[in-house]
Amino acid sequence: MKRKIFCLNTLFLLLGCFLLTACGGREPVVLNGENIICFGDSLTYGIGAVPNKSYPAQLAEMIGKPVINAGIPGDTTARALQRLERDVLSKAPRIVLVTLGGNDMKNGVDKKIAFKNLREIVEAIQAREALVVVGGVKVLFWDRGYEDEYEKLAEETGALLIPNVFKGLMGHNDLMHDAIHPNAAGYEIMARRFHKVIEPYL
Repeated sequence: MKRKIFCLNTLFLLLGCFLLTACGGREPVVLNGENIICFGDSLTYGIGAVPNKSYPAQLAEMIGKPVINAGIPGDTTARALQRLERDVLSKAPRIVLVTLGGNDMKNGVDKKIAFKNLREIVEAIQAREALVVVGGVKVLFWDRGYEDEYEKLAEETGALLIPNVFKGLMGHNDLMHDAIHPNAAGYEIMARRFHKVIEPYL
């Protein structure tokens, strides 16, 4: 009798998994690699705060694991794409947090070019069976339609998205070092946003 009940439970479990997949449910995420890497520009590097208060450093404290800071100030999506192999793909990525596009936006780069580069970055990381989280950048008066492109990128690639890592920061002097870069308190908020998204996958 117990064996029969066990078999029935197993059957229902398999049937449930089948129906979930058939109905478009999220498939189980299988992650390879070992490292959590933050890949981006000055927002990742931590301009505006001392090194141990950048958002990657504060994220490492929150999760109790090392986090690689692969941020370079001034980086565009094109320059980031050129160093992707060296700074991300060669480092056994497991979870990669990408914050790029702000410098493209500021420099007037066509959104089609910027997001073509960003898509190549995301898909190359995903090809290594790593989870990608994109931190969208929304800057008043500079948006140039980038906000919609972040959402489209996430929808089409399956990357996780924080629509605006700046939300609630810009214009608040207690959270910003200058007009663009957060201070330590602002980076803490960014770190918490990324932490909330990746926590189920740690």
